Amino acid sequence: MLLAGALSGLSAFASQSLASEEAFASCLRELRAEAASKGVTTATFDQHTAALAPDMAVVGFLDAQPEFVTPIWDYLAGLVDAERVADGRAMLAQWQDVLARGEAEYGVDPATVVAVWGVESNFGRNFGSRPLLTSLSTLSCFGRRQPFFRGEFFTTLKIVQEGHVAPERLTGSWAGAFGHTQFMPSTFMRLAVDFDGDGRRDLVDSVPDALASTANFLKRAGWNSALPWGFEVSLPAGFDTSDAGRRNKQPMQQWVARGVKRVDGGALPPGATPAGLLLPAGAGGPAFLVTRNFDALYSYNAAESYALAIAHLSDRLRGGGAFATAWPTDDPGLSRVERRELQTLLIARGHDIGEADGMIGSRTREALKAVQVELGLEPDGRAGQKALNALRAAVRK
Repeated sequence: MLLAGALSGLSAFASQSLASEEAFASCLRELRAEAASKGVTTATFDQHTAALAPDMAVVGFLDAQPEFVTPIWDYLAGLVDAERVADGRAMLAQWQDVLARGEAEYGVDPATVVAVWGVESNFGRNFGSRPLLTSLSTLSCFGRRQPFFRGEFFTTLKIVQEGHVAPERLTGSWAGAFGHTQFMPSTFMRLAVDFDGDGRRDLVDSVPDALASTANFLKRAGWNSALPWGFEVSLPAGFDTSDAGRRNKQPMQQWVARGVKRVDGGALPPGATPAGLLLPAGAGGPAFLVTRNFDALYSYNAAESYALAIAHLSDRLRGGGAFATAWPTDDPGLSRVERRELQTLLIARGHDIGEADGMIGSRTREALKAVQVELGLEPDGRAGQKALNALRAAVRK
């Protein structure tokens, strides 16, 4: 019976796979008929789609972006840690001439540009490994938002057709973002610049092109060099937060009149500078007054936690410290060094989770659940301080 059940499961899987491949082939024929109207020649389309097969795994990622499902204290702990700050300062020094030219051209300061680079690809170390044409063709044919992904698919073919980036170099995220600062193809086509003067716009193999293109993006998104992105602030006791929200901007003088103060003791900008009150973890956590520059960061990837990560990292690169107000949790998140330590401890207990790389994937979470049961913790698979401290204590026993 067990063998029959296993064979039945394999048969169902094979049938689903065949159905997906047939649907994909049919979809590609539709896309081919549309390609010319999108500026893609038939020759380009045929050459670069002949060997494509669907990657159905990417369809499942549509509703699981970490910016929206990860507690903000976990999200920021892994993105803005001492390791990334040190690496970012090294990049500021290494690329200071390019960054200075970019600031003169686009009016965006080096720390902000390098912070985007750090958050997006860890300074070029993590581009993503999925071939763009495979991911985008799959998402053009399956799942939600097919019209959007069809546009990105055709634009990717145009990037190849125009010779900016070789197709084998176009690997990236499951959704199609690529290069040092992870532009979507349509963003590339609108805003990427040739900053190294080689006649190509290349965000993969040209750091100058990538950094300048990022500055151009932020400039076009409304970045104002005369403004900060915002400040961490303290609120007076009993403060009414019903009008909080990034979009609900009020003149800075109004926030001053209501008793809002910078936590570092500095003065808030005077006058009518519009600012919104951001409470990413509610009234019990850190509070921020944010300007239109925060909105420019938000436009890079529409998640407030993402924009706050870039904003905070840019401050750290300028010499700023951690947030003054603690997150409202008794189990803070882990830095990447701590995540690697946790994984190393799991491996030492006999769990096969692969390399201790600081990336908390499904194998790490499942192993952690099993250990949490053993150690008397809630088996939620979350890599936080409680789990790490429990694993450390177990070693000392």
